Amino acid sequence: MSKKELVRNLEELEHVTGSLALDIWQHPQIAYEETYASAAQKSVLADAGFRITENIGGMQTAFYAEYGSGYPTIGILGEFDALPGLSQSSKPYKDPVSENGPGHACGHHLLGTAGVESVLGLKQLIDQGKVNGTIRYYGCPAEEVLSGKTFMAREGVFDDLDCCLTWHPGTSNVVQNYSTQAMISIKFRFHGVPAHAAGAPHAGRSALDAVEIMNIGANYLREHLVDGTRIHYSITNGGQAPNIVPDEAEVWYYLRGANRDQVEDMLMRMHDIAKGAALITGTSTSHELLANCYHMLTNDTMDTLNYRNMEDYPMESFTSDEVAYAAILRKSMDPKLIEASRRQLQLDSNDILPTKNFYNIAMKDTTMPGSTDVADVSWITPLASIGTTCGPIGTQVHAWQATAVFGTSIGLKGMHYAARIMALTAYDLLTEPAFVEQAKAEFIEATADKPYQVGLDETVLAPGTERKEQLI
Repeated sequence: MSKKELVRNLEELEHVTGSLALDIWQHPQIAYEETYASAAQKSVLADAGFRITENIGGMQTAFYAEYGSGYPTIGILGEFDALPGLSQSSKPYKDPVSENGPGHACGHHLLGTAGVESVLGLKQLIDQGKVNGTIRYYGCPAEEVLSGKTFMAREGVFDDLDCCLTWHPGTSNVVQNYSTQAMISIKFRFHGVPAHAAGAPHAGRSALDAVEIMNIGANYLREHLVDGTRIHYSITNGGQAPNIVPDEAEVWYYLRGANRDQVEDMLMRMHDIAKGAALITGTSTSHELLANCYHMLTNDTMDTLNYRNMEDYPMESFTSDEVAYAAILRKSMDPKLIEASRRQLQLDSNDILPTKNFYNIAMKDTTMPGSTDVADVSWITPLASIGTTCGPIGTQVHAWQATAVFGTSIGLKGMHYAARIMALTAYDLLTEPAFVEQAKAEFIEATADKPYQVGLDETVLAPGTERKEQLI
């Protein structure tokens, strides 16, 4: 009976949380600068009586909000950073609100607000004495640069969780029982000697030459890496003018692999390549480590709970107007990507906004070609994640179409559904300690002899870091 009551609580919250999500969508801010979203979420939670710890790890936008007391402690992860250059209105054709401005093309305004909705709904049951335990919402900055949760993990704020839940906006309702890639983000800088490129080139030592030689080395390295690894790069500083031998140059790499050992091995080899490039060009080299996140651990116990709740409380159908909007938006998408997604999910060709639930057991030992700092938390405490339909099949996150649809009732409907499932699964964990113990036993077995080690040491600080924490 309390589950149905919980669902009613969540339905009554939809107006408030829907407005909150759209407010954040209308005020997008990039990684570590999410002051608007962080403040808005903290205000709602503080007004509801949650105890808020902010400035975690000195990051002004990082916080957690806690309610209740005692065992178990269940966490729900939220995010709120936008992406640069993906500003877009909710119109189903390209229409930037601010040219080259940021936009929520990964739906983090939905991701975080669903967590807020979940804990607000559970809070009412705690107040009524129908649920015991502690619930905690985490406002996590900078997921898009894959380091916010790593800095939070370094502060130990996830260490006392018994279980943790999260989700991500997508194009289907799915139990995300697959892994993600471990990833290292690092910048290599080269330091040379400037000179007139025509008059005295022999007097110069080109930092740009070093960058280019390093990229050649990285390209040759690719042949000798295990399948599935990736090296992406961007030259972020190539000098000032063609007639000046560049004395400073920089290249930024993402190194991805199926697990932490793979990316650490890649990093060691990249350091050797940087040294070689510096030796060849007569320059010196330095580096800046920006992110170092794990691959994802899944948890069958909580994945099963998520799926049971998805089946018991299915998503409502989309309206004819929503389907019509989605159909227009899809005209701007690559038909091959739409077809590939449809085949993967075994959907009918007319199914634009699927509400069917998916839980593919065969996906458990697979790795998706992407990374997230959520994975760090999965090595600290049992964690499970779902995806929900927030856009039509074929929608690619990190594209303007995602920004558009995530700012409509379609995105909100997927957000409310995610909030419902996370709250229901949290309810199961709070009311049935056996589920918590089973999830923890599975986690202990998976991490045996492999304790979590933070990939960023104390010398690596988040942008704008202030070393303080306080309660409000």
